[in-house]
Amino acid sequence: MKKRLVIKLGTGVLSTPAGKSLDQSQFARLSTEIAELQNAGHSCIMVSSAAIAAGVRVLKLKHRPEDLPGKQACAAAGQPELMRLYSTSFKKHGLNVAQLLLTHGDIDSLMHRENARNTLDRLLEHGVIPIINENDSVAVEELRFGDNDRLSAEVATLMNADHLIILTSTDGLMDDKGLRVPRVYNLSEAFRYVRPEKGEESTGGMKTKLEAVRKVSSNSIPAHILDGRIPDRMKDALAGKDVGTAFGK
Repeated sequence: MKKRLVIKLGTGVLSTPAGKSLDQSQFARLSTEIAELQNAGHSCIMVSSAAIAAGVRVLKLKHRPEDLPGKQACAAAGQPELMRLYSTSFKKHGLNVAQLLLTHGDIDSLMHRENARNTLDRLLEHGVIPIINENDSVAVEELRFGDNDRLSAEVATLMNADHLIILTSTDGLMDDKGLRVPRVYNLSEAFRYVRPEKGEESTGGMKTKLEAVRKVSSNSIPAHILDGRIPDRMKDALAGKDVGTAFGK
């Protein structure tokens, strides 16, 4: 069955340790896997973090900045490099990409929301892969609160997606014994497994991912949280295999 997929890629999936540069091997592998999904007839919309990680290298910084202006400067400098890598990686598979920078205000505005939906629909009709990122150079929500997790849920809802796939650096939700939870039936109970720690390079954590899942679940959109550093996780999840953590039908 052909599906409309929203795939969220976290900074930890796309960058080297400590978020100081992009991991080109990850771009090569993930673009191959997403190209396979496209060639199988699915329509893929990507919500991608890691502009700041790219900007750290572009600006030749020794450390990822902690202050808001520093993060926004990195995002502005890093976004072109992020898109260059995506464009180069997907062209090897005969696919083109398009960049959309959105703020939550765009999603909240009825006119902007409709414009975004129409643009995305037209891109998908042409077989182009939209790559969406928070407009970090002017907006602060994701820089403070969620590494694009919330934005991915809003995009999935906006586009009436068939599935939300969140790629992160852990193999799904872990219980209080450190064991993977294969499927979540009661989302409220899942929040009790949330731990406060998160990767140095990310602004989100499992809590923001579960909040994203909760949003799409209210619109009957199934979701998966998967380890984006393990090959073929997306294909396996869509085939119904026991990988990561599944939510919904």
